[in-house]
Parts: sequence; structure tokens; C-alpha cells
Amino acid sequence: MSKLAFGKRNYQLMALGVILLIVGFAVMAMDSEPYGFGFLGLTLSPIIVVTGFIVEIVAILYTPRVKK
Repeated sequence: MSKLAFGKRNYQLMALGVILLIVGFAVMAMDSEPYGFGFLGLTLSPIIVVTGFIVEIVAILYTPRVKK
């Protein structure tokens, strides 16, 4: 049996991070102000994108506890 580098929880967190990144960039594209200088482009979407990157880092570094 081949052992994968990450567990099921890691892949779930990675998928959540990718979804957050896609949503963040989609919200950034929806900003109706010129050059994206509205609330969506300057405040909300960068928060969502940074959260997505943080979730990705946590997904990579997460190791499950071993039961004794």
C-alpha cells in the first residue's frame, strides 16, 4: 500500500484554501469602482485571499495527533 504525503484532513484544508482563493479573486473582479478602488477591491477581497493563503500554509503544516 502506498502512503500519501498528506492525510485526508490536509487535503480537505487545501481544498478549502483553494476555494477561498478563488472566491477572493472573484470578489476582487466584481468591484465596480474604477481600477478596483472600492470596498470590495481594497478591503474585503484581500482579507479573503490572505485567509486562503493562511489556510493553505496550515494545511501543509498540519500533522494529526497519534493515538497511543
